[in-house]
Amino acid sequence: MSDNGLGRRRILTGGVAAALTVSTATPAFAATGEPRAVTDDTPLRAAVLEFEDPWTKALGLAELLRQAGFDVVSLDLSLPATEQPQPVDLIAFGTFTNNSDDYLDYVADQADSLRQFVADHRVVLDMAQSDQYGAAVAYLPSGMAAVRTDADYDTIHPVAAGHPLVQGLRVSNGRLFTGRNASPRVSYETVQEWRSMQVLMACAANGFPPALLEGQFGAGRFLVTSLTIDKIRNSTGTATQPPPAVADSQAFFTALHGYVTSVRSGTAPAVTPTPMPPEQPVGPMVGHTDTDSALIWARPGLDPAAHARWNCAYRERKKNGKGKWHTVTARIDTDNDNTLIAPLRGLKPDTPYDFSLTPAKETAGFTPMTGSFTTSPDPDRPAVVTMGMGSCAPSVPEAVWTKIMEEGCDSFVMLGDTPYIDSSDLKVARQKHRTFLVQPEISQMISSMPIWATWDDHDFGGNDFHGDYKSKRQNRTAFVNYRANPTYGQTADGKILRRRTDGEGVYTSFRRGPIEVFLLDPRWFSRTAPSWADPSQVTCLGTVQWDWLRRELRKSTAPFKAIATGMIWDDKQNSEKDDWGTYSYERDAIFDFIATEKIPGCFLLGGDIHVSRALNYGPRIGYDLWQYIVSPLHDSTIPSLNVPSPYLVHSAVEPHVFLKLVADTTLSMPTLTATWINRDGERLFEVTRTAHDLGHTAYPRRRP
Repeated sequence: MSDNGLGRRRILTGGVAAALTVSTATPAFAATGEPRAVTDDTPLRAAVLEFEDPWTKALGLAELLRQAGFDVVSLDLSLPATEQPQPVDLIAFGTFTNNSDDYLDYVADQADSLRQFVADHRVVLDMAQSDQYGAAVAYLPSGMAAVRTDADYDTIHPVAAGHPLVQGLRVSNGRLFTGRNASPRVSYETVQEWRSMQVLMACAANGFPPALLEGQFGAGRFLVTSLTIDKIRNSTGTATQPPPAVADSQAFFTALHGYVTSVRSGTAPAVTPTPMPPEQPVGPMVGHTDTDSALIWARPGLDPAAHARWNCAYRERKKNGKGKWHTVTARIDTDNDNTLIAPLRGLKPDTPYDFSLTPAKETAGFTPMTGSFTTSPDPDRPAVVTMGMGSCAPSVPEAVWTKIMEEGCDSFVMLGDTPYIDSSDLKVARQKHRTFLVQPEISQMISSMPIWATWDDHDFGGNDFHGDYKSKRQNRTAFVNYRANPTYGQTADGKILRRRTDGEGVYTSFRRGPIEVFLLDPRWFSRTAPSWADPSQVTCLGTVQWDWLRRELRKSTAPFKAIATGMIWDDKQNSEKDDWGTYSYERDAIFDFIATEKIPGCFLLGGDIHVSRALNYGPRIGYDLWQYIVSPLHDSTIPSLNVPSPYLVHSAVEPHVFLKLVADTTLSMPTLTATWINRDGERLFEVTRTAHDLGHTAYPRRRP
């Protein structure tokens, strides 16, 4: 689904390499910076290009500039920046201007004139551009760059507290622009990469990512920002933000008036560029973990040529803290985006371990990448497993991940749209995986428990995308780069693929104590061949995946078997086709197979729809078949997809939700309890099924 604040109308990529493959030295500016012939009492004039936000119907840039003391005119798009009919001191592009091709065409065609304009004691203010992931600001001079990323934020922190654009603003609990309505968010498409610019505001207290950047060219200034603080009123003049937020916006633009005045007079403070921080390490992440082994994934961020070999030290966590350390060496895999996987062997079942990753070559100042995990219980012994599951996840700081840990989950399954990619560009896809995994709360979670994953439409390609998507291979490459599953779909000749290399699909399965999870891939193969279930229809799973699923289900001895996909197992009842209702002939064949083979313990999992639901289809497979839908982990719900159904038992249109599955075989009658929980810890609803309810009539003899 795309109704989540992450998908807006125009998606552009590219320009990153061109913008950033420049010298990091001081730019060799061609502008002379000679002062213009103006007098101090000449009123400041601003030429504005702004559009009503098509989602919130808000605008306000021209009004705010006028209130701040500017004489405001419309930017004449037929003329260069330096030849506007009325000489101007500020050119201001409002939030979401790129939703019109007028902006995109103008900044591309008039890059030279915009640079000349700035060099002559003038200012260009460029505000947020929606869905401009990986796009460089087109007109910045050689040696200066700003490249936007897709992450959106609700917090703004002062970085250059003494700067004229920052020092007079209201600060609340260390943050700027607080108390605003959630739509639009305070920062859209934040700048993540830059050169020769100073960070004035940022979305986090550590100064990264920036929310307002200043660059000096000649005697003028470029301001690049992700702030949406110009969107304060609708077209009728009614405020769309509360009075304190409107006052904060007015204060910023008043400060901007004074700043432009100082630029025009040549008294503006010199710009001291802020260096970009070193490449941020990603991980570590605990991947597939069995009873006697575990995979530790990481992207350390150091130069892979100088630091190709890495040591992973690990030990059993004992009460006296004196467990013996063991070490395994792993190598950076350049084909997998400079990531590594360290395989840990010889472990004990149901045992906690600590680990630490360090470069084999001693490196001053490097902080070891540390984490912990607990191995899977022995499948032949009674055990309790608490597994978290979720879909549709944000790529911003989010407390829901902390709540998952607080709830005692010992493992987690990502059910797709984790994260949102929505691009055909491999570089973009990899960067979005990195942005997702480095968020503080999720970074803590993935380093402390095993993680498994499949994908859905947005990490496969885009909203409602299927196997006929021509660029699916790029996103599969990024997926396997950033996951440590036990398997990765299949080879071209139909063999199960155990290495992170080119292949077909991403399906896999794993067992953790009483639960076995079958993570299907209904995306890669769909619409690519006739269906094995009905040759007059197109396939969803493909023949090899279907044969694999039958084989794995037949041999599974797990009391509880989760058959999971990102998409839901019934019909969304909208125009989109990415649900099992579209492929009902293959869905029914799966159900018939389970019934015919008398396979107990099966239940269904889905996500995608930004609504959480529990449905009971009755004795469809010889016992009651349940579907558990959990979505979303982020903040956007879609109430229209909470459709009526005779099978619906529970539902909640609730943001920030995860599923907590507790499988307990220590009881005389093993139980599986599914609880839907939000980030505040509120229980939305719960379903408990016994092994008997799920078709079991007898159990293998268990060792005491």
